[in-house]
Amino acid sequence: MITLHGIPNCDTVKKARAWLDANGREHRFHDFKKQGVPEAELDAWLASAGWETLVNRKGTTWRKLDDATRAAVVDTASARRLLLDQPSLIKRPVVRWSDGALTVGFDAADWVSRR
Repeated sequence: MITLHGIPNCDTVKKARAWLDANGREHRFHDFKKQGVPEAELDAWLASAGWETLVNRKGTTWRKLDDATRAAVVDTASARRLLLDQPSLIKRPVVRWSDGALTVGFDAADWVSRR
């Protein structure tokens, strides 16, 4: 089963969910806002994708952080603490595919090969 992690009102998550539906890909949705960030999953994402990929430095949540907080994100441990505290900083969606592969973000062209 495909698990898509994200926030329901995120435009990219909406596009990803619509793509999965349109392509007949059964999936479950894990809402960071309601269900929180699963720590064990976050650890696996950090190990697989790396903290640099997971921290969304382009979003409004990042821009709202003070300079000292942004400057303190320098490694996996510091990123992990911040991502657990502020799930909106996780680049979305994070998808665990049926085969166990992990992707971060949405790119329809890349997802086509996951059929």
